[in-house]
Amino acid sequence: MVQLGFGMMRLPLLDENDQTSIDVEQVKKMVDTYMESGFNYFDTAFVYHEGVGESTFKKTVVERYPRDSFKIATKLPLFVITEESQLEPIFAQQLENCGVDYIDYFMLHNVSGFTENAWKNVDLYSFIEKKKQEGKIKHIGISTHGDAEFLEEILFDHPELEFVLLQINYLDWEDEGIDAKKCWEVARKYNKKIMIMEPYKGGFLADVPEEAEKIMKEFNPDRSVVSWAMRFVANLDDIDVVLTGASTLKQLEDNIHEFKNADPLNDDEIEVIKEVTEIINSNITVDCTKCRYCVDACTEDIDIAKLFDLYNKHKMLKTDEWTQFGNAYLNYTKLPDVGIASDCIECEACIEECPQSINIPDVLKDVAKTFETEIYGFQN
Repeated sequence: MVQLGFGMMRLPLLDENDQTSIDVEQVKKMVDTYMESGFNYFDTAFVYHEGVGESTFKKTVVERYPRDSFKIATKLPLFVITEESQLEPIFAQQLENCGVDYIDYFMLHNVSGFTENAWKNVDLYSFIEKKKQEGKIKHIGISTHGDAEFLEEILFDHPELEFVLLQINYLDWEDEGIDAKKCWEVARKYNKKIMIMEPYKGGFLADVPEEAEKIMKEFNPDRSVVSWAMRFVANLDDIDVVLTGASTLKQLEDNIHEFKNADPLNDDEIEVIKEVTEIINSNITVDCTKCRYCVDACTEDIDIAKLFDLYNKHKMLKTDEWTQFGNAYLNYTKLPDVGIASDCIECEACIEECPQSINIPDVLKDVAKTFETEIYGFQN
């Protein structure tokens, strides 16, 4: 039976410009609401919220609920691993961060071309299998943004893997760059449990263009925009968990409601999804899911994810006039110790970390031109 997972990558913040300023009291309320709704699968990672994600899980779940009442999934940070000697200390730190003696679902984080220095040069698979034998891990798997051919190679070479965490949503289903449908088919071929991430595509599918929303509402005025995205993923075959992130208690409550009411899409609704997909693709300027891996890699302290979000929203208005998003950009530039779009030195470290393969320096040039030149007429 499919379960709704609590993704802890985009938790509520006390300061929107500080990813470590998690609103712990609100997260506690969210956890309580989630658990009271009959769910118990939490997903975090060593790098989430700039390193405090796992400890937040400890504060809001482990210290408040018995161990047998929840499941925790977390991930080995391949981004920082260069040699085998790092594995034991990092894993021990993760157990301490999470406040548990064992991890229910442990993944190699983002196995792809972006992390090949780790998985090619260090025997990660033997390490996690050893930890499973020791009882420190219950189930071993990977998260990946790689294409179907890459996934097949991994699953063929490593039959010990029990599950995969894949980016799947209706927007990426037929996208040749993401390969969501084909990856799902490969995972099924190898009889792996499938966990889904990004069912709302980083929020894109919760805030679709007006033209797309109109089509959805005309077909069924009683259905929310996000219900279409949830119904699409929740009814795929051989899915174990659908992860959704939430930055407010209201968002979490909406996720729970939509999941519990996610009846299958009929043929007519599938056609609506296809039409909506075409509209969204024609409106999206930057295919960013706000995972923030690029932000951690940026030497100039540019909040790339934030700026891309403002840029996308500005472009969707299809106007060159002053907008609230331009104003938000100006406010951002006045913050201490932040880089703005024109500060990019084109080192391309961010590209290596981007699961969506965005040419980030090129896009930042457009962001700078739009907000710094066309709207406000300044350059850094």
